[in-house]
Amino acid sequence: MRRRPHRPVRRSPARPGRRRSRAPLPSRHRFRIVVPLVLLAFLVSVLLVEAYTTRGFAGDQAGRGGGPAAGVPREVAEGGPVVDTTRDHLRTHRTPDKTVVLTFDDGPDPTWTPRVRAVLDHYGTPGTFFVTGQQVARHPGVLRELIRSGHEIGVHTFSHRDLTTQSASQVDRELALTQLALAGAAGINSSLMRMPYSATPAAVDGPAWSVARHLGDQGYLLAFIDQDTNDWRRPGARAIVEAATPRTPGRGAVVLLHDAGGDRSQTVEALKTLIPRLQAQGYRFTTFADVLGTDRLTGPVDTAQLWRGRIFVTAVTVSRTAVSVAGVLLLVVGSLVLARCVLLLVLARHHARRARRSRTGRGRPVTRPVSVVVPAYNERVCIAKTLRSLAAGDHPVEIIVVDDGSDDGTADVAESLAIEGVTVVRRPNGGKSAALDTGILRASNDLVVMLDADTVFAPSTVHRLVQPFADPRVGAVAGNAKVGNRRRLLGRWQHIEYVMGFNLDRRAYDLLRCLPTIPGAVGAFRAAALRDAGMMSGDTLAEDTDITMALHRAGWEVRYAEDALAWTEAPASLRELWRQRYRWSYGTMQAAWKHRHALFERGHAGHFGRIGLPLLAVFQIFTPLLAPLIDILTVYGLVFGNRLGTMLAWTGVLAVQAVCAVYAFHLDGERLRPLWALPLQQVVYRQLMYLVLVQACLTAINGYRLPWQRLKRSGDVVLPPQPSTREP
Repeated sequence: MRRRPHRPVRRSPARPGRRRSRAPLPSRHRFRIVVPLVLLAFLVSVLLVEAYTTRGFAGDQAGRGGGPAAGVPREVAEGGPVVDTTRDHLRTHRTPDKTVVLTFDDGPDPTWTPRVRAVLDHYGTPGTFFVTGQQVARHPGVLRELIRSGHEIGVHTFSHRDLTTQSASQVDRELALTQLALAGAAGINSSLMRMPYSATPAAVDGPAWSVARHLGDQGYLLAFIDQDTNDWRRPGARAIVEAATPRTPGRGAVVLLHDAGGDRSQTVEALKTLIPRLQAQGYRFTTFADVLGTDRLTGPVDTAQLWRGRIFVTAVTVSRTAVSVAGVLLLVVGSLVLARCVLLLVLARHHARRARRSRTGRGRPVTRPVSVVVPAYNERVCIAKTLRSLAAGDHPVEIIVVDDGSDDGTADVAESLAIEGVTVVRRPNGGKSAALDTGILRASNDLVVMLDADTVFAPSTVHRLVQPFADPRVGAVAGNAKVGNRRRLLGRWQHIEYVMGFNLDRRAYDLLRCLPTIPGAVGAFRAAALRDAGMMSGDTLAEDTDITMALHRAGWEVRYAEDALAWTEAPASLRELWRQRYRWSYGTMQAAWKHRHALFERGHAGHFGRIGLPLLAVFQIFTPLLAPLIDILTVYGLVFGNRLGTMLAWTGVLAVQAVCAVYAFHLDGERLRPLWALPLQQVVYRQLMYLVLVQACLTAINGYRLPWQRLKRSGDVVLPPQPSTREP
């Protein structure tokens, strides 16, 4: 059923207190388009920041093998562990006798750095912490505590890359990001640098010396080591103490330890023994600044750098929080998706068995005549096929075609067919709900079947559709709508969606007695029930969902007849599909909001409100809104994470979907061949549906009504061989 695109639409009374508007403003259209893109861009930015600032690195244990020492000055290879190549001069410094500089690499770590600091503070011992920008940005508070305790801070690059494998611009970027993190976390910069994977000055090779000269040009003093404890190997606290003790009694030493990169409990225990032992032997502990005879090697940053750093650290914090929240939401969504699939399979199997028993033990069939109402607006290309399919049915019917102000000759075509029992009613354009009400009032029978003018019925559809009315409690029955134009890929995707999603859902809802929607393509109603529910309403853009919920609230049962088949024309282009689903999604939210008071009502109305509405909200709004996380985090995992694990997880999700699809097709008696398009549907089609739902939610939040969207019809619905509903 189509609408004039220019028709003014009133705001739904279901959303009181909002400003009325006859049509969305152009700026609102832009808002609804831009906001999803902004949200997507934000999430992608968050993931990129998180990926770069949490990219794992191998510790100093993964050091590269030394190369030729060609070009390395002898005073460096044979000199002390502090190398100064700034201001075009070369100078090295040794640690004074009876002096030890304790250095810690790869931090700060939220677990082990505070424990190391606590031991150092207990013995009044200063330490030098060579920090990575990644860890500083993620744990700024840990760095600030180190500075408050008087410990020295040095630079260990941003992501612990081997600088000898990087270009000069990449080296500069590593240093700049680290200084930015230091500025944002503590308002300082540092001119003390230790290159990742470096060791003693004697181990410096040609490539490392080239980088050292470049770092000197940038104003950095380079710190190497005298003794490596290899504490990353976890050799035991005693072995770490022995490795940290100066080899030559009385000589000074720069000792390498780690406060991050793994379990550092042995390092902490070793410090508790090492520090008092060396103090008892007359050693003192100091920093590189003291060795160089200067007050400090760190300094405050200017205001501009301070704020740039704060913005950077804040971005990292926000990204970390957002990714953590996304991880929790992903777990929730994954659990909901799995629970939904299991629930659908169990309920669908039970429903099929119940339907078989119902057909076997059914009493006298419903044979009285039925009125069929066909609302039509500019349906010239398909009205004839629809009416002929109704006339070929095996149940006595009267057919009422309500032409809702068509300007393409739809009514003339209907009248020219000269089909017995067809009445054509012409009326000014007033909307689909008004057209349906007109047809209902003209109906001479107490059972009324409604279908869209682009829908084709099987000969047995009407008869099967009205059989549940043998139960006087039933006020409406939903039929089994199928896609009739499924020859193209988009049609196949919608065919899978109809069979797997809509109809499998309806089986579950039917069993739970809370079916929320009777499709406009195929539905039957008891006239008395329609009157009790207030007839068709134009309050929402989903009049079929609105009337179904109203029937529940009026105390009527709503059933699903899976063997009452109808083939409808699905949108043939992405643009038309977007328009249709946008209206469906928004209309469903309108209807749910309008009937929200069912949550607090008694009887069957309360049953629907407390079961049907929450299921609708969780599985048709909340879960689909969050489901894109699965796909976005899959891409994130493939690019930055564990590719094999990510692919296995995504394949597992697809396998669950495939199981549901195969079983749904089996129950509906459909061939499985179209399911070859299922993986591609999950990659492309599903993303489109996500965006439609996001846009519909934003429209609902804005409080604006959508105009009816006119869909183009091709009239190419093909009635396939009628499948039979199979048993589980």
